[in-house]
Amino acid sequence: MQQRHIAQLPVIPLWLVWIAAIYFVGYRLGAYPVLNNNEGLYSEIPREMLLASSWKDWVIPHLNGLAYMEKPPLLYWLTAFFFAIFGEQDWVVRLVPVFSALGCVGLILWFSTRLQRREAGRLAALMFISSIGVTLMSRTLMFDMLLTFFLTAALMSGYLFVEFSDRQAHYLSMAMLAFALLAKGFVALILFAIVMFVHTVFRSVSLKDFFTRIRTWFYWKAALIFLLIAVPWHIAAMIAEPIFAWFYFINEHILRFLGKREPHDYYAGAWWYYLPRAFLFLFPWSFFLPLLLVRRFKTILMGHLQLFFFAAWLMPLLFFSVSSAKANYYLVIIMPFAVVQMAFILDEMQFTQRWVLAVPGFLIVCISALVLWWLAGDVSVPDWIILGMPLKKFAIYGELTVLMAALIASLMSMRASGTKFISYLLIPAVCLPLLLETAISRGDSISTKALSQILINDFPGRSVVAYHFFEQQSSLPFYLKKPVQIIDSRSSDLFWGNKLHKNQIVIDDVGFIELMRTSKISLLVLSDDLPDFYKKNYASAFQLAKQSGEVSIFNN
Repeated sequence: MQQRHIAQLPVIPLWLVWIAAIYFVGYRLGAYPVLNNNEGLYSEIPREMLLASSWKDWVIPHLNGLAYMEKPPLLYWLTAFFFAIFGEQDWVVRLVPVFSALGCVGLILWFSTRLQRREAGRLAALMFISSIGVTLMSRTLMFDMLLTFFLTAALMSGYLFVEFSDRQAHYLSMAMLAFALLAKGFVALILFAIVMFVHTVFRSVSLKDFFTRIRTWFYWKAALIFLLIAVPWHIAAMIAEPIFAWFYFINEHILRFLGKREPHDYYAGAWWYYLPRAFLFLFPWSFFLPLLLVRRFKTILMGHLQLFFFAAWLMPLLFFSVSSAKANYYLVIIMPFAVVQMAFILDEMQFTQRWVLAVPGFLIVCISALVLWWLAGDVSVPDWIILGMPLKKFAIYGELTVLMAALIASLMSMRASGTKFISYLLIPAVCLPLLLETAISRGDSISTKALSQILINDFPGRSVVAYHFFEQQSSLPFYLKKPVQIIDSRSSDLFWGNKLHKNQIVIDDVGFIELMRTSKISLLVLSDDLPDFYKKNYASAFQLAKQSGEVSIFNN
């Protein structure tokens, strides 16, 4: 093991780490409804799995009654497990990312202890779980936090295997890598291979040494562990759906990276797309970066451990920057190693002048003051009501709260006692309730929970049909507890499921007219689609019954 530097950090109580972690991931977890788009999609799939009549439906996930092969099934299986135990509640939807985030905290503590850097590891764990981007991702049902847990475990175990010839760590690394593959696909293999390849290059003293180190990875027992976990689902999926091999390996991985996937339903951006977003993702700890830049820590970065940390977060960042498909939530993958490296460097730096530790807080105070000055001016904001206040008033009070928290954190950090960096937890701690209140107040526009209650209570027994849309109101099937038929679907997520097999979910105008003859229908139309709807010859058969957010409910 590496020799421990003399600790510059105060001893952070372990209980504080876990209480903070539980607060950031669990506080009012079910207070806001299932979100439309991604969370709505990924909560409906496990609900349908529990109703499956065939093993194939557990192998090939189904969304709104149609095959959905875009992602591997581990997230759905785990969510279905929690549904079976606790029921299909809003807070249950988010248990997989919650436990994944808590698992990352545990990994950071475990890894730093193995490296004899316990105090730095506890600071890193606090920085990780309280970073605003990580907090939000740990409370939203998506694949990335689950992938982050397994990939982080694979890389940490891989480092221990390489550095200390720990064969058990090798086995653990391959098992975790296999689960990472089942969490989000072959991107896990690519990222793991890139990071460990770069680290091997750093560690090798000659070309012969490099190839010797590479060969150690291909030990048959470790490979067997990986194959036994990763391969069965892929084989079963190819048996269940003949087109799976092309669709999953080519369309969803290679063509997505090249920006040629069909349908093209993802964002693009410049090479620097993630740089400002990473700074926001790491808030408030990103404001410690100036301290790292002005201090002389060149010798610190020359160690193999720090070079590994660099590879573990910088190579994934470069990979996603080069890729044609970009998304903000990809950034969560780089956070464990980014914060561990920051914490380790801060641990090794000498802060002889107490005021230096107050710099990050004062920077946040200055920025908050500028935002308050901007809000106090003649600025136009949406007419939202949050906690009984207009949005502008709520934003002013909220920004003032952040300013005061940053000021208190700065002053506390200058004390000689053990507060130091820990005082900065106050800033994200007050930000979380502000963000939650915003989400709760916007429930009608970010979820269909209210809309579903209207349909169930006011219009029972009617068939629910959506006009064109799906992703914009994707939580609807989850709350209605049944798939929703769609007229002339424009959904990217239902594109292949509709194309592969004949179905009664996606219907055209002729099919809808046939349905009208035999059923009482509640037709849902988004505000943007109203002009097109009124041009239809069947529009005259419907009357506006109710409005919910951007959705108009028409009954025949």
